[in-house]
Amino acid sequence: MTRAHAVVRSGFVSKNFLMFLLTGGFAAAVNWSSRILYNLWMPYSAAIVVAYITGMITAFILAKMFVFTESKQSTHRSVFFFTLVNLVAVVQTWAVSVGLAYYVFPKLGMTWHDRDIAHLVGVVVPVFSSYIGHKKFSFKH
Repeated sequence: MTRAHAVVRSGFVSKNFLMFLLTGGFAAAVNWSSRILYNLWMPYSAAIVVAYITGMITAFILAKMFVFTESKQSTHRSVFFFTLVNLVAVVQTWAVSVGLAYYVFPKLGMTWHDRDIAHLVGVVVPVFSSYIGHKKFSFKH
């Protein structure tokens, strides 16, 4: 038995939360990497938001297919609440990313991949609030 299996069996972390982390991690990678592409054609701040939408679509599809499989809610209702939860999360992501890239990192003299690192931190910040929001509202069963 791997350590991950032991953690799930102990009840410390639910299987759903682990699947949320895996699928969300993939969606976060889509978000983060697409921001780099979007940044070629638009300002950093706007690219964060457009990339978030790209990641959000990926996250919805994966969460519905692999995480919240017992949801009895209609897809339309799930999309509505998924969007609301993600509006809160995109504000968190944007504020952290822009705050680090434009204010914190320059004060620290950090310039090596400053925007990439800032965006990565920004993408990770809303993980727990998003999981709770999606479990309670987006994919309620």
